[in-house]
Amino acid sequence: MNLYDEYVGKMRRIADIGNSVAILHWDKEVNLPKGASFFRSQQIATLSSIAHELFTEESTGILLERLIASNGLDADQKRNTELSLRDYHKEVMLPTAFVERLSMAQSEAFTAWIQAREANDFYVFAPSFEHLILLKREEADLRGYENERYDALLDIYEPGLTGLEVDTLFDQARDRIIPLIKKIRAKEQVDTTFLHELYPRDRQWQFGLEVIRQLGYNFHLGRQDISTHPFTISFSPQDVRVTTRINENDFSNMLWSCIHECGHALYEQGLPVSQYGLPLGSPASLAIHESQSRLWENQVARSKGFWQHQFPLLQNAFPENLGNISPDHFYAAINHIAPNLIRTEADELHYHLHVIIRYEIERELVNTDMSVNALRDLWNSKYKDYLDVNVPDDRRGILQDVHWSHGSFGYFPTYSMGSFYAAQFYQKAEQDIPDLNSEIAEGQYASLHQWLRENIYSYGRRLDPEDLCLKITSAPIDIGHFMTYAERKYSHLAGS
Repeated sequence: MNLYDEYVGKMRRIADIGNSVAILHWDKEVNLPKGASFFRSQQIATLSSIAHELFTEESTGILLERLIASNGLDADQKRNTELSLRDYHKEVMLPTAFVERLSMAQSEAFTAWIQAREANDFYVFAPSFEHLILLKREEADLRGYENERYDALLDIYEPGLTGLEVDTLFDQARDRIIPLIKKIRAKEQVDTTFLHELYPRDRQWQFGLEVIRQLGYNFHLGRQDISTHPFTISFSPQDVRVTTRINENDFSNMLWSCIHECGHALYEQGLPVSQYGLPLGSPASLAIHESQSRLWENQVARSKGFWQHQFPLLQNAFPENLGNISPDHFYAAINHIAPNLIRTEADELHYHLHVIIRYEIERELVNTDMSVNALRDLWNSKYKDYLDVNVPDDRRGILQDVHWSHGSFGYFPTYSMGSFYAAQFYQKAEQDIPDLNSEIAEGQYASLHQWLRENIYSYGRRLDPEDLCLKITSAPIDIGHFMTYAERKYSHLAGS
């Protein structure tokens, strides 16, 4: 066995353990009996520590250094080795005992979050959350940083990203999005009440399944289930699962969740199978991942062309709700701009204010000794300041997102970055596929899917996010593409 084969074998053993942990996570969020959480948390922590220990043992570092110094590797082999060595130097900073403690705390916090949502009481979650925050601060200190502690956690999801860079991007977003919202809100508003009539659960479920099948989700390599918070999880490109949730009095809730998670799943199903367990078989970053979900959710599924094909099918599924609704009225209603409480149900503009609120709060939580007890009031005040809405309860407020219960600090900025990337990528896809929008209007998505496969999926982590964006669009991430898309789209929608 040569050195590279030895490396591949070890990385795939580690990936097998990590994906077994992922299966336990999926089961925990979809099927786990209420009384089973303690030992499930222990099982996840044990396997997580084993995977970490295997990857960070000294022999791994020696193997990677020898490979880097060797001759005869092709371009893909060299890039895999370089990225694995980069990952090794980051992960070796975390003691195995700490990884086990952190994993246990994350599982316990998730269970407490579920209980808190059921009780509609943040303070059921607060003790576990406070413990988790302390561990995440410790993790950031162990990983190291130059400017601020939060940067160490941002880097987990978006390599090299800093809080100062996020500030620059989000300042630009605020300066351009808020005036556009005010301009739109000054016009006559469309009636959206029909979206909140009774839409039977089973018919919503079946319609959602059919839409993501049409978009290209391969049900032979995945499945959809129900969870408290929609998510996508991958165990390999040949087993990628999605979840959604259903509100019978809010048709949009389930459909956009289905399409959003489908975008994530298409990316995971499109990664090169031959690179399983290796960096080139992994997504480029979380912002690039989010660009895939947001592109299908917004550029495609909130477009007029998409509903030219889909609306007659939707009317057939819900004639009592939509029989007297025109396609133009429906299109305007699903793109209605108005402040709201729930991030995942927000329109394309207010969505970024939801993200900025979370970013500001979690950054302060990580960088300072801020008390968890102050968190609910801070959340509620920011919703009043940014969105001018009063938060009525914790379930629709600080308990709405699952991310903090997983310890995913540094994740939220990637949602907005993903939207900005999505607009930039889609603009290039339109240039490369002249008939793209006509194809979408006919219910044909194969050309777009293939373009994404060739330009994004197939690269895995071969290119860092900024380099991938440069390769595709010849420019770095630029909010101007998103604003051009939004201004063109919403300039004629209000009052339709």
